[in-house]
Amino acid sequence: MIKHKHLGLILIAISIIFFIAIIIFKIQIENLTDAIMIATGGTCIKEGECIHEQSEIPMYTGVAVVFLTMALGIYLLAFDKSQKYAENIQQELVSTLKETKKKQDINEKFEFLLKALNEDEKKVMSSIKEQDGIEQSTLRIRTGLSKTKLSVVLTELEKKNLIKKVPEGKKNKIYLKNAF
Repeated sequence: MIKHKHLGLILIAISIIFFIAIIIFKIQIENLTDAIMIATGGTCIKEGECIHEQSEIPMYTGVAVVFLTMALGIYLLAFDKSQKYAENIQQELVSTLKETKKKQDINEKFEFLLKALNEDEKKVMSSIKEQDGIEQSTLRIRTGLSKTKLSVVLTELEKKNLIKKVPEGKKNKIYLKNAF
Protein backbone atom coordinates (compact mmCIF):
# COMPACT_ATOMS: atom_id res chain seq x y z
CA MET A 1 0.00 0.00 0.00
CA ILE A 2 1.40 3.37 -1.02
CA LYS A 3 1.30 5.91 1.77
CA HIS A 4 0.14 9.46 1.17
CA LYS A 5 3.67 10.77 1.60
CA HIS A 6 5.08 8.48 -1.10
CA LEU A 7 2.22 9.22 -3.49
CA GLY A 8 2.70 12.94 -2.90
CA LEU A 9 6.41 12.70 -3.68
CA ILE A 10 5.69 10.69 -6.83
CA LEU A 11 3.14 13.28 -8.04
CA ILE A 12 5.55 16.16 -7.38
CA ALA A 13 8.33 14.34 -9.29
CA ILE A 14 6.00 13.64 -12.23
CA SER A 15 4.81 17.26 -12.32
CA ILE A 16 8.42 18.52 -12.36
CA ILE A 17 9.30 16.14 -15.20
CA PHE A 18 6.25 17.24 -17.24
CA PHE A 19 6.98 20.92 -16.55
CA ILE A 20 10.52 20.47 -17.88
CA ALA A 21 9.09 18.62 -20.91
CA ILE A 22 6.67 21.50 -21.60
CA ILE A 23 9.48 24.04 -21.42
CA ILE A 24 11.65 21.95 -23.79
CA PHE A 25 8.69 21.51 -26.15
CA LYS A 26 8.00 25.28 -26.13
CA ILE A 27 11.67 26.05 -26.91
CA GLN A 28 11.68 23.51 -29.76
CA ILE A 29 8.49 25.01 -31.26
CA GLU A 30 10.03 28.50 -31.14
CA ASN A 31 13.24 27.21 -32.74
CA LEU A 32 11.24 25.48 -35.50
CA THR A 33 9.20 28.64 -36.10
CA ASP A 34 12.39 30.68 -36.38
CA ALA A 35 13.86 28.07 -38.77
CA ILE A 36 10.73 28.29 -40.95
CA MET A 37 10.99 32.09 -40.95
CA ILE A 38 14.60 31.89 -42.11
CA ALA A 39 13.86 29.16 -44.70
CA THR A 40 10.95 31.11 -46.23
CA GLY A 41 12.82 34.36 -46.41
CA GLY A 42 11.16 36.04 -43.48
CA THR A 43 7.48 35.63 -44.20
CA CYS A 44 5.50 34.45 -41.28
CA ILE A 45 2.06 34.13 -42.83
CA LYS A 46 0.56 30.68 -43.16
CA GLU A 47 -3.09 30.47 -44.18
CA GLY A 48 -3.69 34.11 -43.20
CA GLU A 49 -2.17 33.81 -39.74
CA CYS A 50 1.34 34.57 -38.52
CA ILE A 51 3.16 31.47 -37.28
CA HIS A 52 4.35 33.34 -34.17
CA GLU A 53 0.79 34.18 -33.19
CA GLN A 54 -0.47 30.61 -33.03
CA SER A 55 -2.61 29.69 -30.03
CA GLU A 56 -0.70 28.84 -26.86
CA ILE A 57 -3.75 27.33 -25.14
CA PRO A 58 -2.29 23.78 -25.26
CA MET A 59 0.85 24.99 -23.48
CA TYR A 60 -1.12 26.90 -20.81
CA THR A 61 -3.36 23.87 -20.32
CA GLY A 62 -0.29 21.67 -19.87
CA VAL A 63 1.22 24.10 -17.33
CA ALA A 64 -2.10 24.22 -15.43
CA VAL A 65 -2.26 20.42 -15.28
CA VAL A 66 1.35 20.31 -14.07
CA PHE A 67 0.65 22.80 -11.27
CA LEU A 68 -2.55 21.01 -10.25
CA THR A 69 -0.61 17.74 -10.06
CA MET A 70 2.09 19.43 -8.00
CA ALA A 71 -0.53 20.98 -5.70
CA LEU A 72 -2.10 17.55 -5.18
CA GLY A 73 1.33 16.11 -4.35
CA ILE A 74 2.01 18.88 -1.82
CA TYR A 75 -1.45 18.36 -0.31
CA LEU A 76 -0.77 14.64 0.09
CA LEU A 77 2.55 15.41 1.81
CA ALA A 78 0.81 17.83 4.18
CA PHE A 79 -2.07 15.37 4.70
CA ASP A 80 0.40 12.68 5.72
CA LYS A 81 1.96 15.03 8.28
CA SER A 82 -1.43 16.14 9.62
CA GLN A 83 -2.48 12.50 9.86
CA LYS A 84 0.67 11.71 11.86
CA TYR A 85 -0.06 14.75 14.06
CA ALA A 86 -3.61 13.51 14.64
CA GLU A 87 -2.31 10.01 15.46
CA ASN A 88 0.19 11.49 17.95
CA ILE A 89 -2.57 13.49 19.63
CA GLN A 90 -4.75 10.39 19.77
CA GLN A 91 -1.90 8.39 21.35
CA GLU A 92 -1.31 11.16 23.91
CA LEU A 93 -5.01 11.22 24.78
CA VAL A 94 -5.12 7.45 25.22
CA SER A 95 -1.99 7.60 27.35
CA THR A 96 -3.45 10.40 29.48
CA LEU A 97 -6.71 8.50 29.88
CA LYS A 98 -4.85 5.35 30.94
CA GLU A 99 -2.75 7.33 33.42
CA THR A 100 -5.86 9.03 34.82
CA LYS A 101 -7.63 5.68 35.11
CA LYS A 102 -4.60 4.21 36.87
CA LYS A 103 -4.52 7.11 39.36
CA GLN A 104 -8.24 6.75 39.89
CA ASP A 105 -7.84 3.02 40.55
CA ILE A 106 -5.03 3.73 43.01
CA ASN A 107 -7.14 6.33 44.80
CA GLU A 108 -10.12 3.94 44.96
CA LYS A 109 -7.90 1.19 46.38
CA PHE A 110 -6.44 3.64 48.89
CA GLU A 111 -9.91 4.81 49.98
CA PHE A 112 -11.01 1.19 50.34
CA LEU A 113 -7.90 0.46 52.42
CA LEU A 114 -8.61 3.43 54.71
CA LYS A 115 -12.01 1.95 55.60
CA ALA A 116 -10.24 -0.95 57.30
CA LEU A 117 -8.07 1.30 59.48
CA ASN A 118 -8.72 3.17 62.73
CA GLU A 119 -8.75 6.99 62.83
CA ASP A 120 -5.08 7.42 63.80
CA GLU A 121 -3.95 4.99 61.09
CA LYS A 122 -6.10 6.87 58.55
CA LYS A 123 -4.46 10.19 59.50
CA VAL A 124 -0.99 8.69 59.21
CA MET A 125 -1.66 6.91 55.89
CA SER A 126 -3.25 10.03 54.35
CA SER A 127 -0.30 12.18 55.42
CA ILE A 128 2.19 9.67 54.00
CA LYS A 129 0.24 9.51 50.74
CA GLU A 130 0.38 13.32 50.48
CA GLN A 131 4.16 13.28 50.94
CA ASP A 132 5.72 9.90 50.32
CA GLY A 133 9.08 9.79 52.11
CA ILE A 134 7.93 12.14 54.86
CA GLU A 135 10.16 12.43 57.92
CA GLN A 136 8.71 10.89 61.07
CA SER A 137 9.02 14.20 62.95
CA THR A 138 7.07 16.04 60.22
CA LEU A 139 4.47 13.27 60.23
CA ARG A 140 4.03 13.73 64.01
CA ILE A 141 3.32 17.44 63.48
CA ARG A 142 0.89 16.82 60.59
CA THR A 143 -1.10 14.17 62.40
CA GLY A 144 -1.02 15.80 65.84
CA LEU A 145 -0.08 12.49 67.44
CA SER A 146 2.42 12.15 70.28
CA LYS A 147 5.78 10.53 69.60
CA THR A 148 4.73 7.38 71.39
CA LYS A 149 1.31 7.13 69.73
CA LEU A 150 2.84 7.76 66.27
CA SER A 151 5.50 5.12 66.91
CA VAL A 152 2.83 2.57 67.87
CA VAL A 153 0.70 3.42 64.80
CA LEU A 154 3.73 3.16 62.49
CA THR A 155 4.65 -0.21 63.97
CA GLU A 156 1.10 -1.47 63.37
CA LEU A 157 1.14 -0.20 59.76
CA GLU A 158 4.51 -1.88 59.21
CA LYS A 159 3.09 -5.16 60.54
CA LYS A 160 0.19 -4.78 58.08
CA ASN A 161 2.82 -4.32 55.34
CA LEU A 162 1.42 -0.91 54.32
CA ILE A 163 4.45 1.28 55.02
CA LYS A 164 8.19 1.02 55.40
CA LYS A 165 10.49 3.03 57.63
CA VAL A 166 13.84 3.94 56.15
CA PRO A 167 16.40 5.28 58.61
CA GLU A 168 18.45 8.19 57.31
CA GLY A 169 20.94 9.26 59.90
CA LYS A 170 19.06 10.06 63.13
CA LYS A 171 15.75 10.48 61.30
CA ASN A 172 13.28 8.03 59.80
CA LYS A 173 11.58 8.57 56.47
CA ILE A 174 8.24 6.87 55.96
CA TYR A 175 7.14 5.47 52.58
CA LEU A 176 4.01 3.75 51.39
CA LYS A 177 4.55 0.22 50.20
CA ASN A 178 3.36 -0.63 46.71
CA ALA A 179 0.42 -2.60 48.06
CA PHE A 180 -2.04 -0.72 45.85
